[in-house]
Amino acid sequence: MKTEKSAYRKNFSLIIAFLILISVTFIVALFVAYDLTSKYAESEFASRKIDVHEQTLKPYYDFFQNRIPEITFYQGYLDSASAAHYSFSTFRDYPFVKHIVFYEIEIGSPGLANNNTGANLDIRLKSIYQYSLRNRKLVTSKRSMPENYSDFETMATKLNNFIAVADTTHEPTQDEKFKTFYDIQPGKISYLNIPRREEIKRYREIQKGIKQRSVYKQNMMTFALDQNMLKVKNNHPELYKTVSIQPVVYDPIENDDNNITTEAGLPGAFSDYKLYFSSPKNYLDAEVNRRFMPIAAMVLLIYAFLVAIGWLIYRNLDINMKLFKLQYDFINNFTHEFKTPVSVIKIAGSNLRSDSELSERQRRHYGKILDEEADKLNDLMNKLLSFTQLENNAIQAKREEVNMEDFVNGYIETFRIRYPDFKISYKIHGISNFYTDPVLLGSIFQNLMENAYKYSNPGQRQLHIDVKSEKRNIIFSFIDQGIGIGRAELKNIFQKFYKIENKYNQNGSAGLGLAFCKELANFMGGEITVNSKINEGSEFIVTLPYEAAG
Repeated sequence: MKTEKSAYRKNFSLIIAFLILISVTFIVALFVAYDLTSKYAESEFASRKIDVHEQTLKPYYDFFQNRIPEITFYQGYLDSASAAHYSFSTFRDYPFVKHIVFYEIEIGSPGLANNNTGANLDIRLKSIYQYSLRNRKLVTSKRSMPENYSDFETMATKLNNFIAVADTTHEPTQDEKFKTFYDIQPGKISYLNIPRREEIKRYREIQKGIKQRSVYKQNMMTFALDQNMLKVKNNHPELYKTVSIQPVVYDPIENDDNNITTEAGLPGAFSDYKLYFSSPKNYLDAEVNRRFMPIAAMVLLIYAFLVAIGWLIYRNLDINMKLFKLQYDFINNFTHEFKTPVSVIKIAGSNLRSDSELSERQRRHYGKILDEEADKLNDLMNKLLSFTQLENNAIQAKREEVNMEDFVNGYIETFRIRYPDFKISYKIHGISNFYTDPVLLGSIFQNLMENAYKYSNPGQRQLHIDVKSEKRNIIFSFIDQGIGIGRAELKNIFQKFYKIENKYNQNGSAGLGLAFCKELANFMGGEITVNSKINEGSEFIVTLPYEAAG
């Protein structure tokens, strides 16, 4: 009987469309992710230079904001020795300071001395010293008094102008301090110590013409800076292959499309220079690839997750479809199995009820038919009931001592009487008695022997039963010369309601026999396996725990 096609079917076009959709989405996501990563890296190339700029200039800012103002702490009483000590610590902490010029300045009323640089305020040089570092040793040299010394004159003029307008009721503001006491030029910074408010008042009185005999001291230092000694701290080597200090006008002739460059100007005394950042394109591409790999892995993981979900949905639908098919086949098969004996019983019953007289032979014949068909119905019901009880553990196995020779011979004789053309042989290897449930074991024998006869070609209906012990198990082998089972179906034959599609199933099969055997073997603590080849036969191997009689 040809199996009817199920109303449910696999829609492979939807599966393929789903796979194509998520695959295209995956590819597009990779392209978009790579493009965004590339643009982000380029954006960082342009913006992260601020980090390098700040880290590189951190010593300079510390020098400018903290070390230089320390001169004010001395309140004009620095001498050549203390200035030398100060200079040495500065050279040690700030290598970009090339040399320091120290000025001892005196401020008094006009006419007290020569070298007056102010209109009403006498600002004059007392001495000049220059400090430098050679071979980690401080070198001190005293300079002669120049007639025109621009750094000193500039600072003296600033001080005069500041005193003229200074508000002595409060401290100078930061802006006033920066404009008056600092002079920043390319390559050098000059600084004059900031006088106290009392001193500013005295300087103001001197400017107004009030004569004073006191002479006030001021200190001034000029720091010569070397930009080449400024250490570049490239804290983003993944973006910038080279970072160098170059003149502001620097623009290399060999610059081409293969290099990516950016720049950041240096402040203050280094304003004639800039930080020049340069990386070949392939160098930045390597960084883009490095950043892209985790993103690609994440996208791939999402893709695999979606594929897995799709596969699980498909598998679930496939299992449900198979279950529906099994149930559908089960109903059809059982309907057929019940319908045939019921029809035969009905016909026999009708004949028995007919008005015509029946001979003794006819009555016996109809009685035999009724008995056989009733047995078939009873066997089907018992098998289904037993299967359900096994699955629900509703029965208990009995352990009785069984004589192996008598047990096997009994079933062989029964099948020889039922099927005279069925050739059955057996061999028992040194096993006399063992403990088991004879009813459950008998069900296994009956189903496997029935299948051996049913699925064999006429003239080749042969079965050999081999019984032997191995370790702590007893092994029953049922070897036939039947039609065999295809490799693709071997994994399914022990499933409930599963039927092998061939001409031998046309007379009806509920698909419970082998599944019943497997449940019985498992219930008894054993297992059942099969080896089979098409047109050569099958071997069913039942392995059960062996316990010899004591």
